[in-house]
Amino acid sequence: MVSGEGFDFQVDRIISIIKDSDAKIVGLQFPEGFKRRSPAIAERIEKETGVMVVISGNPCFGACDLDVALIKSVDLLFHFGHAPLDDNELSDKVFFIETRSQVDVKNVVKLALSSLEGKKIGLLTTVQHAHKLEDACDVLKADDRECVIGVGDGKIAYPGQVLGCNFSVARTEACDEYLYIGSGEFHPLGVSLSTGKRVIIADPFVNEIREVDPSRILRQRSAVIAKSLDAEVFGIVVSSKPGQERMTLANELKRMAARHDKIAHIFTMDLVTPDQLLQFKVDAFVNTACPRLAIDEVGRFNAPMLTPQEFEIVLGEKEWEDIVFDEITGE
Repeated sequence: MVSGEGFDFQVDRIISIIKDSDAKIVGLQFPEGFKRRSPAIAERIEKETGVMVVISGNPCFGACDLDVALIKSVDLLFHFGHAPLDDNELSDKVFFIETRSQVDVKNVVKLALSSLEGKKIGLLTTVQHAHKLEDACDVLKADDRECVIGVGDGKIAYPGQVLGCNFSVARTEACDEYLYIGSGEFHPLGVSLSTGKRVIIADPFVNEIREVDPSRILRQRSAVIAKSLDAEVFGIVVSSKPGQERMTLANELKRMAARHDKIAHIFTMDLVTPDQLLQFKVDAFVNTACPRLAIDEVGRFNAPMLTPQEFEIVLGEKEWEDIVFDEITGE
């Protein structure tokens, strides 16, 4: 077992897979937080298997973001930090290394008990902690609470798992409030906006408890909508990344714009950045790529960047009160 910062990178398993194959060139792809671990992992793999290892340097935002170019030039690709999606292609040569957390979550869940107000608690987390949810349940039950772990749609690999673009597990079972085990704000923020319920974050790495406050994000999104109300020309952005490409949605939005006598152009690209869009002079953009883009990069584009749901509000198809995070859902 090889681990770092409390995570298991399953290098022994990777070496075994390579030895059982005829692979000569192997690719490794890591999300941003794990990239610094890549040289040491690559060195050990090369030493113990004799293969050549190529490390992807491209940004990686999820299982939706496989390095397609690298896949074409290697015999095997090991993708770290995510579980496979239902629409991942080339899976015969791609192995997902989920990089499970080795951190004990019981202490932080005990710490969260005093912050919980409800009796029926929905448990949520990312793939790194999905195997720890039963431990969290034990703590809740010992405090005479009811534990709920929802099952998501076709894009969700494990009960209780949320993605940055999919909060379906939070809508399948009734509960009073949610306890999210993990670090970061985006996933629990999405759950809060998707369900309208209180969400408590229990961060097992820093042993910290905090309540999600969606008000700042709601103000930001309301401001983006307000700036777009007078827009006449829209740029609908489509990503070509596996798992993010939503051309059907883009076409529907373009037709919707036409019904309201607005002009809409569809722009397609791989990596969507503010610099990539600088040359396109439109009044507002509509993002159909990674749903986090419009939220995380707010204010950095040369025109307001709307989500598809916000675009509908701008056109009058929906009410302002209908603001939610964009999602990429499965069947």
